[in-house]
Amino acid sequence: MAWLEAHTPFDPDRHDAPVIGIAATLGDHDSGMHQHRRGQLLFTRQGCMRITLAQQLCLLPPSRAAWIPSGVAHRAVMHKSVDYRSIYLSPALCAELPQQVCVIEVSPLLRVVLESIANADFATDWQQGKHLHLLALCMSEIRDAARQPMLLPLPSDKRLAPLLATPEKLPPRLQVLQQQLGASGRTIGRIFQRETGMSYQQWRQQWRLMRAIELLATGRNIGYSAFELGFASDSAFIAFFKDMTGITPGDWLK
Repeated sequence: MAWLEAHTPFDPDRHDAPVIGIAATLGDHDSGMHQHRRGQLLFTRQGCMRITLAQQLCLLPPSRAAWIPSGVAHRAVMHKSVDYRSIYLSPALCAELPQQVCVIEVSPLLRVVLESIANADFATDWQQGKHLHLLALCMSEIRDAARQPMLLPLPSDKRLAPLLATPEKLPPRLQVLQQQLGASGRTIGRIFQRETGMSYQQWRQQWRLMRAIELLATGRNIGYSAFELGFASDSAFIAFFKDMTGITPGDWLK
């Protein structure tokens, strides 16, 4: 295992082992856009991470893991303190796993397995003994894990670039966006449907949910989150969150 200190460079492709694990606690960190030959499973034990892809925004809240296939360009941004574990798998191992980026639930078993792999020495032999079984169990858990709706498709239309420049800022209501772009609601709707598979309202609501989870995961209370996301009251925010997830913000935090 490599315990990474802040600003310590690390290139998983410089190692020969089929599995490489690392652990780190970072705060206010920006990896910059990059990619590697290996696939990466990124697990946040504490804190929240935002991962930007070419045409998607991915949120990684606590106790979830993001699977990033080999060769996929991505950028990880962390606010406050994020305690994470990351394992990098060879292209041969990646062939057995999803070919698209996804966010998965981390079962208690997978959590223990990831911790064991992250703590393994870089020179570990993964082709025999207990480590062979540990790796097989990890692969099985990743394949079978439930996926979470933490991916937001991003439109590529140049007219919408200002809308995407500040992912922390609540996207405006449709009527306001019409005025900003000088385009009709129908035109905006067609753009979003074509490029994201959602209406603008659906896209805005999914953004709201992901941002709500990010705020809650970084210690913001319900009142602050409701105000930041443009809700008229705490109860309106709670009702929205429960409608989108099936549970209240308080239950989610537990």
